[in-house]
Amino acid sequence: MQIEDSVVVITGAGSGIGKALAAAFTAAGASVVAGDIDAQAAAAAATEIGGKAIGVGADAATIDGVATLLEAARSTFGPVDIFVANAGIIGAPELGSDADWDRVLDVNLRAHVRAADALIPEWTARGSGHFVSVASAAGLLTQIGAAGYAVTKHAAVGFAEWLAITHGDDGIGVTVVCPMGVATPLLDAIVDSTDDTARVAAASITTAGEVLSADDVAAATLAGVRDGTFLVLPHPGVLDMYRGKGADYDRWIAGMRRYRRALHENAHTAG
Repeated sequence: MQIEDSVVVITGAGSGIGKALAAAFTAAGASVVAGDIDAQAAAAAATEIGGKAIGVGADAATIDGVATLLEAARSTFGPVDIFVANAGIIGAPELGSDADWDRVLDVNLRAHVRAADALIPEWTARGSGHFVSVASAAGLLTQIGAAGYAVTKHAAVGFAEWLAITHGDDGIGVTVVCPMGVATPLLDAIVDSTDDTARVAAASITTAGEVLSADDVAAATLAGVRDGTFLVLPHPGVLDMYRGKGADYDRWIAGMRRYRRALHENAHTAG
């Protein structure tokens, strides 16, 4: 996929990975709509990035929010070439409530479905387009402590697979990005949480491997889009973990249970 002169919409671009992606796409010659539910953060990010970047406040988890972002792109720059579904939340610790599940499903999964639903007809008619799903290594492995996050990230990966299989012959590219720990406000929030379960979830991320910068993830993502790569793993070690999981699922489950126990024991000792 050619990035130079393309029109890109990125959700959750007010901070973290989304902001880094907006900066990287802009630097590569794209026109970028940096969307965020926090309109001030979106505007500030676009101002800081400069170039052909505009900030738009919208809730990408809603049909109206997606429409707002796409219309801003079309009216300012032209038809959308690349959509980056990056906005995400960790959700509630453990199982959470029905309301918690509604929100995490809306943000981490339905936002992707709603964006694809709005763009696929146009892209199919044009014979080109690229959908980027910023998921997580949790979508290939799991997430200790947050059921909603683990389940919705698995679902995001599954939806990206479906898109690639169903619309690849229509000229539509799909890239799914699955990093482990990344230094972002989302990770900071659970590291600093007063909830014991959230802190254990944070420890499971920070101790699993190197915590990368958002810029590292953005660079890997752009390379994947350019090359038409489906699965982008900013942490290469995730591939070995994923292979190990598939090779012996029972052994992997047992190992994750031991890891979870150790994290809780360490948290109790530290407390």
